[in-house]
Amino acid sequence: MAVGGALGVSGLVGGATAQAIPPGAGNGVSSALRWQPELALTEPWRCISAAWVHLSRQHLIANLGGTALVAALGLVAGCGPRAALAWALAWPLTHLGLLLQPTLTAYGGLSGLMHAGVAVACMQVMRAERGQRRWTGAALLVGVLVKLWLEAAWTGPLRQVPGWDIAIAPAAHASGVLAGLFCAGATSVGRNAVWRSPGRL
Repeated sequence: MAVGGALGVSGLVGGATAQAIPPGAGNGVSSALRWQPELALTEPWRCISAAWVHLSRQHLIANLGGTALVAALGLVAGCGPRAALAWALAWPLTHLGLLLQPTLTAYGGLSGLMHAGVAVACMQVMRAERGQRRWTGAALLVGVLVKLWLEAAWTGPLRQVPGWDIAIAPAAHASGVLAGLFCAGATSVGRNAVWRSPGRL
């Protein structure tokens, strides 16, 4: 496993969370950084900065927890420099994909980017591993795809989930997974890896 590359992958989302705009930071800051489709061309930085905007304390805490889980997945999956590059490329593409749902007039958060990271990690495992580990990666990716199907992003821009104080944007999750898979393929994530022997993890 390329530990340095894996730590780089973990640092991508970790860094984003560390720079997160917390709730209460001011509507001016949030509105200047969040995703807004009509400003995609004139203010392209929003493709990056949207991940730093959090809409509530619960939103921020959930993203901190999600960041830890995705970082751990990247390490376990053996993600290297190619995976780090794929995830970095998927960051702006995840938000650009939201143009396909223009009724989503504003978006902020890390959930789309984290879905992209999971997709990249799944590709790493499926391409670099053999046997049970490869099937585990495939099963995780199938689980993610089932989650996207249940969220039904094509039926509307927002979903109110019981227990959440904000609405979620399923399109961001779907866009993140698609961007992650595309970028993992484009950067050959998991190719030319040294397979582990059956007795090693």
